[in-house]
Amino acid sequence: MGILSGNPTNEPMHYGEVFGVWSFLMTAKASIAACQTKLNHAGDEDLKKLIQEAIQQCQQEVKQIEVLLKENGVGLPPTPPERTNACLEDIPTGARFQDPEIAAALSIATAAGLVACSQIIGQSIREDIAMMFGQFHTQEATLGAKLLRLNKEKGWLVPPPLHPTNTKDC
Repeated sequence: MGILSGNPTNEPMHYGEVFGVWSFLMTAKASIAACQTKLNHAGDEDLKKLIQEAIQQCQQEVKQIEVLLKENGVGLPPTPPERTNACLEDIPTGARFQDPEIAAALSIATAAGLVACSQIIGQSIREDIAMMFGQFHTQEATLGAKLLRLNKEKGWLVPPPLHPTNTKDC
């Protein structure tokens, strides 16, 4: 049996997997802190629920990735401190993130997460890592769909110029 046959958890991670997974973990930890901050600024209840869902999703991903990296002898990136809860009314109006800005930032982060998951899946030679990030990708896509629906319902979506269809008869 070769080194890359059998149980994938017994296979070593290659440098690309280590870097990709480690970088994803560092970004996920930063995303938790960013979402906690944005939660303090959000006023819309539906948006708050999606932010909380994003935080819980990231926390679950962090736990899984930390186990993987520890089992493979990889040091973990630092974890930002938990953000405290603040009252929205205590944040000056000019210093607040507005709900549409928060929704857009969360949408951008979700899209970037999809790309990162796809990249890690594509470079993985260990099936367990590819499957883990396939699961994360599905969760990110689901969150992205919920964000798109929320942005449309609230009127926060700013579409690019729309291409009209040609209605002329040929």
